[in-house]
Amino acid sequence: MLSQLSPAVRQYLLVTGNYWAFTLTDGALRMLVVLHFHQLGYSALEVAMLFLFYEFFGIVTNLFGGWLGARWGLNRTMNVGLGLQVLALGMLLVPDAMLTVLWVMTAQALSGIAKDLNKMSAKSTIKLLVPEDQQGRLYKWVALLTGSKNTLKGVGFFLGGVLLTLLGFQGAMLAMMVMLAAVWVGSLIFLKKGSGRADNKPKFKDVLSKSPAINILSIARFLLFGARDVWFVVALPVFLASEMGWDHWQVGSFLAAWLIGYGVVQGAAPKLTRNADASPRKQARIWGAALSLCPFALSLALWQQAPVAASIMLGLGLFCILFAVNSSLHSFLIVSYARSDGVSLDVGFYYMANAAGRLLGTVLSGWIYQEYGLVACLLISTGLILLSTLTISILPQRQVGKE
Repeated sequence: MLSQLSPAVRQYLLVTGNYWAFTLTDGALRMLVVLHFHQLGYSALEVAMLFLFYEFFGIVTNLFGGWLGARWGLNRTMNVGLGLQVLALGMLLVPDAMLTVLWVMTAQALSGIAKDLNKMSAKSTIKLLVPEDQQGRLYKWVALLTGSKNTLKGVGFFLGGVLLTLLGFQGAMLAMMVMLAAVWVGSLIFLKKGSGRADNKPKFKDVLSKSPAINILSIARFLLFGARDVWFVVALPVFLASEMGWDHWQVGSFLAAWLIGYGVVQGAAPKLTRNADASPRKQARIWGAALSLCPFALSLALWQQAPVAASIMLGLGLFCILFAVNSSLHSFLIVSYARSDGVSLDVGFYYMANAAGRLLGTVLSGWIYQEYGLVACLLISTGLILLSTLTISILPQRQVGKE
């Protein structure tokens, strides 16, 4: 069956399979660390600090990983990412007494590096598998990859809780390490060698993008994901637990279900944005403007003391759909605008901005919520989305092929 598929499709399936396997372990690992260290008596702030290196090294990896991908080839950076995740899981096999904060933060740093090497490699590879004149097909493939990743990350949240219950922390780590190691070996054997390697070896200074379009898209992505995480990452879970009285398992399950739905909508984004009269550039402006209304309307509802549970559920549902479409459009645009020769340089730079936006949003989420509450977080989110949409509006036309 696989032998009858074209080489490009076989490579796409290999890359997607690698990405899926990695994403399952990434989501499960996050939930396992949160639940296990909460059981060990760590405070919420201490648990959050365990992920500080994870987010910080995401910024560093995206910046330099694109340069490595252009020099080494994307198959190597993807395989390095898989190998580092296997190592990170192995580090957490030690007894609880050895799981110090520094040790776990180091393992999380390796996992953060691994995640962004894997993501950058997967999305860059797709650019090379689709002909330049088939932008609609490229959009569908990027949306499917991005949407399935977020759906599986949500499934990983559930998987982490199940594995912790059935196997314990070390048993769960061992099971995931064995599974991912098998995927890694298969990738080393079958993934095409040299994919994504630039014809002209890029210099280290080339990690900073010189393209106005890539810079504009990166700024828009930075603002978009800062807008999401400024209220979603810390403020919302704390609000659900403290103001609405939800148990931890209810909060975790709800956010996991939201993430799965978010991934499903991302995968369906090409159908939702099917409009022959509007280019992806214009679509991004339209959907961005619609998204900005969502946190603003939710902030008004909470300020006017509307029924809290109904407002949160409706607001989150609308935000899920609108943000997922925006994220898919932005993901397609960066892959579309990126150079074919050394594509990972542009994609890596872009996802560096994505990681920086997440880090900013996470820090602001805790501080703004603590000082001013959820309504203030939602208003800041609205402002950041509007800035992101304004930034996209100055994106130039693609120089090659159709938009």
